[in-house]
Amino acid sequence: MKIAQGKFVVTGGASLIGSHVAEQLLSQGAREVVLLDNYALGSPDTVRSLLGDARVKLVRGDILRINELYDAFEGCDGVFAIAGFLTLPLSQNPSLGLAVNVEGQVNIFEACRYRNVKKVVFSSSIAVYGDPAPGLVDESAPAQLATFQPATALYACTKLIGENLCRLYSAKHGIQGIALRYSTVYGERQHYRGVNALYIMENYDRIMRGEPPVIPDDGSEVHDYVHVADVARANVMAMASDITAESFTVASGVATDLNRVVALLLKFTGSDLKPVYKSAPSSVRSSVTKQLDFSIAKAEKMLGWKPEVSIEEGIRRLLEWRKAQDTPAS
Repeated sequence: MKIAQGKFVVTGGASLIGSHVAEQLLSQGAREVVLLDNYALGSPDTVRSLLGDARVKLVRGDILRINELYDAFEGCDGVFAIAGFLTLPLSQNPSLGLAVNVEGQVNIFEACRYRNVKKVVFSSSIAVYGDPAPGLVDESAPAQLATFQPATALYACTKLIGENLCRLYSAKHGIQGIALRYSTVYGERQHYRGVNALYIMENYDRIMRGEPPVIPDDGSEVHDYVHVADVARANVMAMASDITAESFTVASGVATDLNRVVALLLKFTGSDLKPVYKSAPSSVRSSVTKQLDFSIAKAEKMLGWKPEVSIEEGIRRLLEWRKAQDTPAS
């Protein structure tokens, strides 16, 4: 599918990922970009910088109200299905979270069928792998959810359902569907809802208050942090491809432990504070492991995508953005 001169709808458009996907679409010549969001978790402020472009239309709408999708999808070429509950908000409101992540995704595909939309790119998650066995993890790995906390397991199951909706509607109705399994997404316009990205934001806030950063356990827990700009590129490349009914891991391919994350925060803030090691047993956590190795070979081979932003560069950019937000306008 050609991006240039196309009309695209981004559900969850006033979000971290949605706003960056919109930027990518605009840079590649999209005719119209509709940002659909109910503002329950996002905010119009997130996309304020985009609203000066006449091609951008911000629409208040909810994926649980299918009539609003019918309206937004009219004349649409492709949909980025980004709207959804992450693990933390789902744990706080499981009834609504499950409805949005399951019924909402069904509504998106039904509205696409009604409006003859050609393609959906669905935002999935590496949570679908569960706690993977040691070694390289690729898209063929089975879901190992038995050791997950309940909320995390529920979240992972909703993403597996979304991926299979892509396959079902591709086979049954000819709507192309691709699922992108994100690792920990972070970057400019960062929010406070992602379980693992919270380590970055909360510790930054502590440092700026003059409080020592806090690291759980011994800090050897690792995550794969992928910058939102790389995630946005993957979304647009997936939309532009002729591929359907496939899932792709979108990650950096680099495991970064919490000690390293905090060391970078201290470096870029110029702080000499010493971290404190302590755990909060009641906190919501996803996979807790000291070894993680996600393969991104499939995305590179089939989509031509690979990450470009290192964890060092990504955190530096995030903190520069955050500093600008905290600086009063003169």
